[in-house]
Amino acid sequence: MEKYSCENHIDHALDMFVAEEKVFPTMDLLTEEQKLSTVCSYCDEHAVYIVSR
Repeated sequence: MEKYSCENHIDHALDMFVAEEKVFPTMDLLTEEQKLSTVCSYCDEHAVYIVSR
């Protein structure tokens, strides 16, 4: 599972990942190239982070 998050929704993304997967995720910054085409899983802003296993 992967969730993309903007600055405003990172706490929510981490909480949702833990609730769904029952493990603590890794949180990485997206590259500048990825930021251009990736939107937040919770709004229409550009994503800054990827939350995954």
